[in-house]
Amino acid sequence: MSVRRVLIIGGGIGGLSAAIALRRAGVEVELIEKNPEWTVYGVGIIQPGNALRALDQLGLAEQCAAQGYPMRGVRSLTADGETVLRDDTLPSVVPGLPANNGITRRRLHDILVSAAREAGTDIRAGVTASAVDQTPEEVHVGFSDGRQGSYGLVVGADGLYSQLREQLFGEHLKAKFTGQVAWRINLPRIPELDRLWVYRGSRGTAGFVPLAPDLMYMLTIEKVPDGAPLQLPREGLAAEYRDRLAEYGGAVAEHREMVRDDAEVVYRPVDNILLPEPWYRGRVLLIGDAAHGTSPHCGQGGAQAIEDGVVLAEEVAAHESVEQVLDGFMRRRFERCKTVVEGSERIGRWEQDHSLDIDPDAAAYEVTVAAMAPL
Repeated sequence: MSVRRVLIIGGGIGGLSAAIALRRAGVEVELIEKNPEWTVYGVGIIQPGNALRALDQLGLAEQCAAQGYPMRGVRSLTADGETVLRDDTLPSVVPGLPANNGITRRRLHDILVSAAREAGTDIRAGVTASAVDQTPEEVHVGFSDGRQGSYGLVVGADGLYSQLREQLFGEHLKAKFTGQVAWRINLPRIPELDRLWVYRGSRGTAGFVPLAPDLMYMLTIEKVPDGAPLQLPREGLAAEYRDRLAEYGGAVAEHREMVRDDAEVVYRPVDNILLPEPWYRGRVLLIGDAAHGTSPHCGQGGAQAIEDGVVLAEEVAAHESVEQVLDGFMRRRFERCKTVVEGSERIGRWEQDHSLDIDPDAAAYEVTVAAMAPL
C-alpha cells in the first residue's frame, strides 16, 4: 500500500465516508473540521440505491435504513396535484434494503461520526489547515492550532465553497449560481407518503420526502420571481415561503399553512460546480462538493460524496504509487459525477424555462442509470 497516512480536510458526508473507508483499508487517517460545534446544515437527505450500496460497503446501510424511512420510488404530479404524470417504483439495489431511503441530516451525521471514531480516525474539530506545502514524497501541513504534520495524501472535502480548491486551482474556479433557490422545512409525515412526491410548477417544483415514521420534509426549488431579491433575511422567511407556494394545490396547499416558524425554514440559493479533471495537484485531491457540487434535482449529491470515499479507499488498497491511486480514482469518478452535475443542471434549466427542448424525466433517468452502474 503506497499511502499509509492521510489527512482529510472537512467533516461532511464525503470527508467522513472517506475516513471510514480508508480506516477499513488499514490507512492511518486524521480528519479536521473547521466548525468547532460541527453542526450540519439542512433538514433531510435522500439516499438513492447507489448511496445505500456504498454505505453497505462501509457497513452502515442497515443503520441508515433503520433510522430513516423507506422510499419506494418517485411520483410526479402537476402543480395543482390533480394529475399524476409518472409513478415509478424502483428496484432495490441492495437485497433487504429499500430502493431509496430518506433520513434526517442530523441522524446521518451522527451515524458517520460515530463510525469514523469507532474505526480509529483521529478527529479534531475547530481546526483549519493554515499552510499546505508539497514535496514529491509527502505533503506538509501546518494547522491553526499550531500543530504540524506530514502525509502521503491530503484529501480536500471542504465543500462547495472549498478554500483548498481556491488554493490549488485558483480563484476563478468557483461554484456558480444556477438561477434557482431551494426551500425546505420539516413537517409531520403524510401517512401514505412512501416515495418522493414532486409537483411540477411554472417556475420549478415542490414536493415531499419521507424521513421517519412521523417526519417528512417539504421542498421547493424554483426560479426567483421577477423583481424578488436573491438573499432573504431570516425574519419573514415562513411568510415568504407560503407566498412562493401559492400556485400549488393538493397536499402542498394542505400543508402550506403549517409553515409558520421562520427558524424552521431552510432557504439557500442553488450553486453548483464541476471541476475540470484532474481533481488533484500533486498529492492533494478534492472530493465531494469541492470537486462536483450538484443541484438537488436527482438526489445524488450525498451519494456521490459517499462513493468518492469508497472508491478512493479501493484505489489506495490496490496500487503501489500515489500517481496510480489518483489516476485510477479519476478514471472511475469523473464521467459518473459529470453526468450527475450536468443532468441535474438540465432539469433546473427546464424548470426555469419550459420552452427549452429538455425532457426532465429523461434527464433524471440518464442520471439514475449512470449512478446505479457498478462502482
